[in-house]
Amino acid sequence: LCFLIYLRTFIYPFFTRGRPFPLQLLFFGMLFCIYNGFLQGYYLIYCAEYPNDWCTDIRFTSGLLLFLLGMGINIHSDLLLRQLRKPGEVTYKIPQGGLFTYVSGANYFGEIVEWFGFAIATWSPPAFAFAFFTLCCIGPRAYHHHRYYLKTFTDYPKSRKALIPFVF
Repeated sequence: LCFLIYLRTFIYPFFTRGRPFPLQLLFFGMLFCIYNGFLQGYYLIYCAEYPNDWCTDIRFTSGLLLFLLGMGINIHSDLLLRQLRKPGEVTYKIPQGGLFTYVSGANYFGEIVEWFGFAIATWSPPAFAFAFFTLCCIGPRAYHHHRYYLKTFTDYPKSRKALIPFVF
């Protein structure tokens, strides 16, 4: 969890191309990550009680697999998005490859799967709350990006969904 927060907060912004990132958003993002990390950590350290065989429980193993799958999708999608623009370009382009073949928000889908996997693996209320918050926060962003792409690009694939492959 700490690695992902570190990656998203400190490393990822240096690899993005396009418009500068507002310092105020960076500050509030860091504040949110600190608060969320505190809630997750506090619950896991002081509140959660797992049996000795938790690592073989179906909730833990399926959640871990979902988390790793979501993380892979998220990292791969971010890589594809970073390669869309040449240095100095700020125009939008149609993402191609990976899950972008099926959805406009492949990176968002990966992050949502990732956090629901974490919630299942830890079986904790704060993790489920964060996964739900993630869905409610970035799900609509995927939908709006999808609508923007459809309106802006006449050659945008009509079969592509907004967030969930083949469904929505």
